[in-house]
Amino acid sequence: MAQAALKKDRRNAPDESIDWKKVVQLVLLSRALDEMEEQRLVPEKKVLYQFSARGHDMAQILLGLHLTGRHDAACGYYRSRPLLLALGVDPADALGSAMGRAGGYSDGRDIGVVFNYPNPHGPSALPMCGGVGTQYTPTAGWAQAITYFSEVLGKEEYQKDIAVVLGGDGSVASNGFWSALTIATTQDLPLLLYIEDNGFGISVPSSFQTPEGNIAGNLAGWKNLTVLDGDGSDPEEAARLTKGAVELVREGRMPVLLRLEVPRLEGHSFQDTQTYKSEELVRSEWAHDPLPRLRDYLVPAMLSAEEWNEAARDAKAAAERARVEAESRPVADPETVTSHVFFEGQMQVMGGQHPAGYRPPETTETATGDGQRINMVTAIRRTLDHEMSMNERVVLFGEDIGPKGGVHAVTLGLQEKYGAARVFDTSLSEEGIIGRAVGMALAGLVPVPEIQFRKYAEPAIEQLNDCGTIRWRTSNRFAAPIVVRMAGGFFKCGDPWHSQTNEVAFVHQPGWKIAVPSNAEDAVGLLRTALRGNDPVIFFEHRAMLDHPWARRPYPGDAFALPFGKAKFTREGRDITIVTWGAMVPRCEEAAEGISADVIDLRTLMPWDRKAVIASVRRTRRCLIVHEDLATAGFGAEIAAAVADEAFIDLDAPISRLTMPDIPSPHNPVLLDWAVPSTERIRQKITDLLEF
Repeated sequence: MAQAALKKDRRNAPDESIDWKKVVQLVLLSRALDEMEEQRLVPEKKVLYQFSARGHDMAQILLGLHLTGRHDAACGYYRSRPLLLALGVDPADALGSAMGRAGGYSDGRDIGVVFNYPNPHGPSALPMCGGVGTQYTPTAGWAQAITYFSEVLGKEEYQKDIAVVLGGDGSVASNGFWSALTIATTQDLPLLLYIEDNGFGISVPSSFQTPEGNIAGNLAGWKNLTVLDGDGSDPEEAARLTKGAVELVREGRMPVLLRLEVPRLEGHSFQDTQTYKSEELVRSEWAHDPLPRLRDYLVPAMLSAEEWNEAARDAKAAAERARVEAESRPVADPETVTSHVFFEGQMQVMGGQHPAGYRPPETTETATGDGQRINMVTAIRRTLDHEMSMNERVVLFGEDIGPKGGVHAVTLGLQEKYGAARVFDTSLSEEGIIGRAVGMALAGLVPVPEIQFRKYAEPAIEQLNDCGTIRWRTSNRFAAPIVVRMAGGFFKCGDPWHSQTNEVAFVHQPGWKIAVPSNAEDAVGLLRTALRGNDPVIFFEHRAMLDHPWARRPYPGDAFALPFGKAKFTREGRDITIVTWGAMVPRCEEAAEGISADVIDLRTLMPWDRKAVIASVRRTRRCLIVHEDLATAGFGAEIAAAVADEAFIDLDAPISRLTMPDIPSPHNPVLLDWAVPSTERIRQKITDLLEF
């Protein structure tokens, strides 16, 4: 019915509520920038990646001018510069970013078509990624955060704000698109999915992405979704549909999908010669160029021919001024390129709770327990409970964490206490879980998503990688400090799907801090630091230690917190250094009985306590590294390399590692016991090194 209503009352006169002069100015500016890049800056090799927006530009600008809420946000893709211009991005920033110069979107760290625009006092452009479809779930997370601020925290300023995600026809085949669609329509989120269908994903026709090439037609029966479809190169129709779609989301607080057909008037990128298109098709696309249709629509109805020509001259002059300013900007100092991987004291413009003024309470590294030992499950639950009681921005979600309390029982009772808006189940999509967490963090919440088992994180790897790099690739304009709780490792038995550790994969993804607690006390301290911190954290909960008698400790108090990168000596000695973490700590302790050994529990792998390990090895002159993960490229190899680099001349024996063989975790307990380092095998390794 909504679609039918929007198609009624077609008028020839332009809608006077739209600033058509602004539309003309921005479309002409966008064209001038594209032309300048294609004819000058790319041939001069001053721009290395160029994606023309010609044909997409008018509809995007109409959309951008409707984003007026303080907390409106849009996330685009590589052809979204017209939208950025409509939001108020300086053309010199746009060109300077395309040229990789200092300032702009990323200080030259990311390609210039990967946009971001933090705007604490108006509509923002969320940090987009280079991967197709990766923009959808973070934008759904922003929409959910808007709802949370409005309905749960009662902040009236969010009641009319919306989230908008832009994508091409190729992106509708991505996991992210379908996950975001599910999230938005099951949660009734104020999300506009804006699909620009130009008929091709590079060279692949739309019909390969969705049946008959029309995602709007195929989603016509999707529940809780209003679907609109039209011609994005027709000024009147594009304006009416765009305005109507935004109003439906803003007033109705519901998701809308708007598909607009637009011509892609140039290749996918500058290098694309479009040889896969027939001459007839190319002529047809140029016949649908929105620029002359916009001129015919407005001249002379709202503008004279001279006013149009003057706007064109002004646009070229503005583009030239932007070029001069952009070319005057230097390349960033190469020595600064390692900054902003993690929070370094300079606050990001947007993302997380800290830019909003959050100041963490005082903490202590001194445990003040009551003596009653609790298991790690209880310790984690109690910490989450306390931090939620102290901080209304903390939200927990994942598969089965609500009424069930999680498959590991960590969140048992928390939904009942805090409600389904703060502790909620999700659809079965790890990309959706992590992606929405990113968007919620960008909006200022503290999301704590759960991934049930380490192996289940694989569908979310792209989102995890993108999350970790946000601060660096936006040069500290944005950050997304989420805390991902993730279980893994063996428990009684093993298998390839539930028992993987492979923490090293996350260490190798810049921007993530990695906690691997071995006991209840450390779990409390590291989790509290993560929840109050300003960086994304993987909090690894080893299945074997969740209820292990050795891992039980007294609750260390509500102010107890541990710094990342500070190892713990669980034993101290003089003859050998044993470096380990997680479930291997109690085994190493037992194996070292009667031996004068330093047993070092790293507690965190990123950062890891390099200084403590090196100092210990220099004193004991022997080093054994024990971990559950595989040997080849495991984190033990990094430790061994550091020891060899800094303490080689101090060694009296070779650096040794004891790990699982390079196989998945076997299921049968007999096979598992053979594969995982045992106390006996650790003891034998110690003996071998002492006798060397």
